[in-house]
Amino acid sequence: MQILSQSLLSVALALGSGALWAQAARKPQVVIVATGGTIAGAGASATNSATYQAAKVPVDKLIAGIPELAQVAQVRGEQAFQIASESFTNEQLVELARRVSSLAKNPALDGIVITHGTDTLEETSFFLNLVVKTDKPIVLVGSMRPGTSMSADGMLNLYNAVVVAGSPEARGKGTLVVMNDQIHSGRDVTKRVNIQTNAFYSQWGPLGMVVEGKTFWFRSPVKRHTTASEFDIDAVTALPAVHIVYGSGSMSPELYQAAAKAGAQAIVHAGTGNGSVPNYAVDMLKALRSQGLHIVRSSRVGDGFVLRNSEQPDDRYDWVVAHDLNPQKAKILAALALTKTRDAKELQRMFWEY
Repeated sequence: MQILSQSLLSVALALGSGALWAQAARKPQVVIVATGGTIAGAGASATNSATYQAAKVPVDKLIAGIPELAQVAQVRGEQAFQIASESFTNEQLVELARRVSSLAKNPALDGIVITHGTDTLEETSFFLNLVVKTDKPIVLVGSMRPGTSMSADGMLNLYNAVVVAGSPEARGKGTLVVMNDQIHSGRDVTKRVNIQTNAFYSQWGPLGMVVEGKTFWFRSPVKRHTTASEFDIDAVTALPAVHIVYGSGSMSPELYQAAAKAGAQAIVHAGTGNGSVPNYAVDMLKALRSQGLHIVRSSRVGDGFVLRNSEQPDDRYDWVVAHDLNPQKAKILAALALTKTRDAKELQRMFWEY
C-alpha cells in the first residue's frame, strides 16, 4: 500500500512538474499591427538615413527580417494601414483604436505591438492610452532610419517592442513606446529630434529599459489610463475638431478666427513661456469663448507645465490649462473630453487627471 502511494505521488509530482514546465515554456502571443512609417521605409542606398520613402515594406516582411522574434514570442502580423504618420487622420486614429481594442479582448493574446511613423507616434500613443480598456501591454514602436540604411534602428526597436509586449511586468502600465532601448509612457513621450535615433524623450523620464531581451523597470505612470479611464473607444465613433494656434511674437489674432471658421470646437493656444497670451489677442479669445468655443492654454516650451490663473485669469475667462501636456497631446485630450462634456470645469478636471 505504501509502495503504491509512493508511486502515485511520483506520478503526481511528474505530472505537476510537466505542467509547470509547459507553462514556463509557453511563449507569449503578440500581434504586430502595422501602420507604415519609417520602420517600413526604404532608401535609395545604404547611405540614405534621412532621405527615403516611408511605408513601403509590408508587415510580414518586417517580421521575416527578424528571425530572433520567434525566440521571445509567438508573433503574427496584420496590416492596418501603410502610410506615413503625418497623414494620420482622426478617422484612422479611431479605426486603429477600435481594432486594438478588439484584439485586446482575445484571451489568448498577451500583448499588441503597433509599428508607426514617428511624426505623430506620440499622439497615437496618448490616444490609445486614454481609450483602450485593457491592462495588456500596447506598445508603439517606430524607427528614425529605414531598414535599408547601414545605421538602421528598426530591427532592434521592433525586437525590443515585442519583448515588452510579452512581458508580464508591462501589464497595467498603459500604452508604452519603445524606442532606442528605452520604455516610455505613451502619455509623457514626445519626439524631440528629427534625424537621430535618440529622438524620443519624456520630461519625467522613461519607465524603464530593454537590454538584450530583458526589461528593467524604474517607475510607473500615476495619471489615469486604459482600465481606469472614463473614455472607451467602443463608445467613440468620431472626434470633434480641435485646432492648435502656435504662439510667437507679433501674432495675428485672425488665426483664431480662422480656426473657428474651420469648425473648431476648441482651440489649443500653444503659447510662449507659461502659455502666455499676448495682450492684443485676449479679447479675441474671450469673444470666441463667449461663442461656445473652448480655449486651452498650452505651451510651446518643451518642458514644465502651465499654471492655472498665472499669466491669465483662467477662472474669470472660463479657460482651461493643459497642465504638462504639450499642444499636440492637449489637442487629443480636448477632443476626447468634448465627447463627454461642454463644461470647462469638467474639461479642466480631465486635464488634471490624465
